[in-house]
Amino acid sequence: MEVKDVVRIAKDYVIDLFENEGVHDVGLEEIDFDGHGCWEITIGFSRQWDQGIGSVLRGQDSRTYKVLRINNVNGEVLSIKERISPGLS
Repeated sequence: MEVKDVVRIAKDYVIDLFENEGVHDVGLEEIDFDGHGCWEITIGFSRQWDQGIGSVLRGQDSRTYKVLRINNVNGEVLSIKERISPGLS
């Protein structure tokens, strides 16, 4: 699959999956091909509650990041996981 096609699949999947959560500002963050026939695409997005004043005052990131694992042959989304930022525990 072409990279642009995989990114489109990942974005569309996130928008559809989180549709009821008011996602916006959906964007590509990272692309990786794992060498075993799968893409790992990180998509960042914001939700309605991410924009609250409490988040800003606590210095929290106002975006969510998800890593989607996508089959290179058929474009099937195999998994979606939260991306853990380095230094956070």
